[in-house]
Amino acid sequence: MNHPKHIISVSALVQNDQGETLLLKTHYRNDTWEMPGGQVEEGEPLEEAVRREVLEETGIEIQPLGVTGVYYNTTKHVLCVVYKAKYIKGAIVIQPEEIQDARFIAIDEHNIADWITRPHARSRTLQAIANKETVKSESWKMNPYELISST
Repeated sequence: MNHPKHIISVSALVQNDQGETLLLKTHYRNDTWEMPGGQVEEGEPLEEAVRREVLEETGIEIQPLGVTGVYYNTTKHVLCVVYKAKYIKGAIVIQPEEIQDARFIAIDEHNIADWITRPHARSRTLQAIANKETVKSESWKMNPYELISST
């Protein structure tokens, strides 16, 4: 029996006090801006993965508040979980090997296409901004059962 192979990724909507959204541009996808995030490591709680990815890519520490959406790329077999996150501390410091630029940008449905060129990324970003409510997420260990993290 063949077992399916999927990649799980996370990203975060992080906004500053002015309502601007933290976006970045990578070397790999330099035709667009996007929310910070990346691939979840095997056995890593999703909440920890999104904290780690945002910190690695931008130097910003966050607290995940909850899930705003779950998205699946059927071509690349990637499941993406998007979190709304609270800015905790830090100034933008990019990882130059991976990230070209990162900044807080005032985006809305009228100008988002100027920044985020890929339609699937625009959709999840606008949905994350619009969603005032989030869905809880939890990560557990088993045998014995232990709650590892929760939003």
